[in-house]
Amino acid sequence: MSTRYDICFVTAGNKASAEKLAAGLLRGRLAACVSAVPGVKSSYWWKGRLEKASEVLLLVKTRRALRKEVLKFMKRHHPYAVPEVLFAEIAAGSPEYLAWLGANTVLSADPQKGKAPEIKK
Repeated sequence: MSTRYDICFVTAGNKASAEKLAAGLLRGRLAACVSAVPGVKSSYWWKGRLEKASEVLLLVKTRRALRKEVLKFMKRHHPYAVPEVLFAEIAAGSPEYLAWLGANTVLSADPQKGKAPEIKK
């Protein structure tokens, strides 16, 4: 596996937000696939208080080389002040799936080949 791939974990506050983020990543070819897992129960510290929330977990399948672009996209479009954006290496996988993942992500800033579009918040 010469091209390296990642799964990026992103939480969103609701289904609508998750769908907008996923659509922007996919239209921009920053991800080949985004899976949404609803009903994730998160507990966390925020501004000195322990909080709990029901969130949607996005599993973003992308190229390692697109980490910076995915992070930039999330910082620009995610409604959270401090969005959870975590990357994990895909150490191995189905060769056919990984080839498909690579073929459906783009490493270009050309608007027709990978620049993430603006999305409405």
